[in-house]
Amino acid sequence: MTYADIILPLPLEGYFTYAVPAELQDKVQFGMRVLVPFGAKKHYIGIVASLHDKKPEGFGVKSLEQVLDDYPILLESQFRLWKWIADYYMSPIGEVFKAALPSGLKAEDGYKPRTETYIRLTKPYQNEQFLHIALDMLARAAKQQEAFICYLQLSGWDMIGSSEASPSSFTPVEITREELMNFSGATLPIITQLVKRGLLETYEVEVGRLNNVGEPHFDNIKKLNKPQLEAYNNILFSFLKNKVTLLHGVTSSGKTEIYIHLIMRELEQHRQVLYLLPEIALTVQMMDRLHRVFGNRLGIYHSKYSDAERVEIWQKQLSANPYDVILGARSAVFLPFQRLGLVIVDEEHEGSYKQQDPAPRYHARSAAIMLGMFSSHDSQSVRLLLGTATPCLETYFNAKTGKYGLVELKERYQGIELPEIQVVDMKDLQHRKMVRGAFSPLLLARVHEALDRGEQVILFQNRRGWAPMIECKQCGWVPRCEHCDVSLTLHKSMNQLTCHYCGYTYQIPTECPACGGKELQGRGYGTEKIEDQVRDIFPEARVSRMDLDTTRTRNAYERIINDFASGRTNLLIGTQMISKGLDFDKVSVVGILNADAMLNQPDFRAYEQAFMMMSQVSGRAGRKGKRGLVILQTKSPDLPVIRQVVQNDYASFYHDLLAERRLFSYPPFHRLIYVYLKHKHDQVVETAGMELGSRLRQWFGARVLGPDKPSVARVKTLSIRKIVLKLENGIDMPKVRQYLAFAQHQMLQDKRYSSLLFYYDVDPL
Repeated sequence: MTYADIILPLPLEGYFTYAVPAELQDKVQFGMRVLVPFGAKKHYIGIVASLHDKKPEGFGVKSLEQVLDDYPILLESQFRLWKWIADYYMSPIGEVFKAALPSGLKAEDGYKPRTETYIRLTKPYQNEQFLHIALDMLARAAKQQEAFICYLQLSGWDMIGSSEASPSSFTPVEITREELMNFSGATLPIITQLVKRGLLETYEVEVGRLNNVGEPHFDNIKKLNKPQLEAYNNILFSFLKNKVTLLHGVTSSGKTEIYIHLIMRELEQHRQVLYLLPEIALTVQMMDRLHRVFGNRLGIYHSKYSDAERVEIWQKQLSANPYDVILGARSAVFLPFQRLGLVIVDEEHEGSYKQQDPAPRYHARSAAIMLGMFSSHDSQSVRLLLGTATPCLETYFNAKTGKYGLVELKERYQGIELPEIQVVDMKDLQHRKMVRGAFSPLLLARVHEALDRGEQVILFQNRRGWAPMIECKQCGWVPRCEHCDVSLTLHKSMNQLTCHYCGYTYQIPTECPACGGKELQGRGYGTEKIEDQVRDIFPEARVSRMDLDTTRTRNAYERIINDFASGRTNLLIGTQMISKGLDFDKVSVVGILNADAMLNQPDFRAYEQAFMMMSQVSGRAGRKGKRGLVILQTKSPDLPVIRQVVQNDYASFYHDLLAERRLFSYPPFHRLIYVYLKHKHDQVVETAGMELGSRLRQWFGARVLGPDKPSVARVKTLSIRKIVLKLENGIDMPKVRQYLAFAQHQMLQDKRYSSLLFYYDVDPL
């Protein structure tokens, strides 16, 4: 009898053994999907991890029922990566399986192409005269009129009648229903009413088509200038000695052109390239640049693509004619590669590469390094290039100590100077009552001047919504989420309060439940409020906003970026999404509205992340033709980190931070593991935390800190405690994981803790 060890997409440790019926023995292979019974009545699709003839002892063995593939959909290199992630990040391999495969490969009925609902103007209203009639019809339905006007602006119908467009030659921009709701703040019933009135109509479009942009055009590759060519050659030399190399190049130094030349070199040697980016927004812009060169040899893979499309790309990568280059976000590291030669991790410092929830809480940079190792063969060794203007401290430490190669590119492309950064003391200005909303007089003046010159402006505010909280003016009451230990964020366009942890929404109260007061006011600034103020102060500006609320679809990303790149909008407001590698030619002024919100986080990485974010967003200014200007608003202008950002002094920043990390036993000198406990009863999780902490101290001594309440100590009705392990480099990590697993097992044997939830965050950010 043949037996198969199966991975199931469940948060359970280990493999599950099934007997292989005689009629399936010639069909089943490692890496194939099979249908198996599980429990009393359930069935799951699993993947064959191994085949053997050892009958399990002590329990009956069920038979697998069906083989779903004609060939393996999982390669040996992928499986080795899965096992490494499960072991290193202390997550069951079933959770890795669940994260790695597109949903269509985990469903019994395969995948179905997904459609998106689009919206368009009905035929009778597609001329200027009838558009005016439609607007008059909506005079008494303000919200419907607002949504309708928003549609006209997004689609371009508002230009009909101008010299730029006429109905006969005009092709409207296609708009999804969700985009219209995001941009206008309208609810679904409002859009439905516009459809019922015959003004708009909906239609379905299948989402998920593989790249069909045409043949490659390698003649579109630009020649490298002298500093770029020197860096390119140094990278190749470093690759002879190092599997991992860091390219530390200032913003706008032309790192992307170097990447393109390296990709071309791999293609000439018939090898594949994985190009990782931290944000989908970046993928949108980079996709256009790479398509111009690599055409249909480029595939795109990230979570905003439909499941159907991701399944198709997975299957194509297993075929005889796979994509040679894959451009993708974090999850692309799980794709199958048959002849991988190079992995590029651009903006390697970005925290977005770390998966937070759900498990496995892997870091794509580390996973990419291991993928390269597991994909290497005797005849071919995969190389990994990390690129950034602001390296993660641990990465730079590895490069300076010889673990990684290091190549530096210190000149901006075409010799353009780094932007001038002017610091504004907001504390002093507020004391003198010289601040208008969130803006200093200097920033307002420079924005006015830039817009008057026909240039573009970026305003960076790393909080979305209208205001981070509202409070009663009389008694100070602040509405909080019923399910989480956080205040609610005001979203004015949606006319609701939202919890940014569990997503629950609440109506805005008309009076304070504590004192009956009628004056409830927003405190602080989110991007939505900044947008409102900007429209008031700069009525001539063509404003767009880029945050989680306005980018819920792939089309939304593309529209915002393309509108700004083409000049259709000239003032972009955004969260950290806009700080990451986006390239716009006409941006002359960048405003960092509130540096203190980043600096004052209760996290040992706060200054590092703030330095990176401020340096990166500053780098968006003055990228073509002239030096840019950055206005950095802060109440703490004398902090060393502010001076280091102004002077672009990464070396000094690294030196100071490294000394602090060494003093307090943080990475790169120690490794961290956070152990989280969750339970619906606070007292249970408190007691469990104390007991687990005591157990761990028996083995790890003073390396154990806590348990403590995290800054948000209740999420989705579950109370949380956190235990921190600080482990010196060189400690036996397999032994550490063994002790932790044993302690968890002991705790769960106690009836008091049987419903306790455990999870681990290894190398947390």
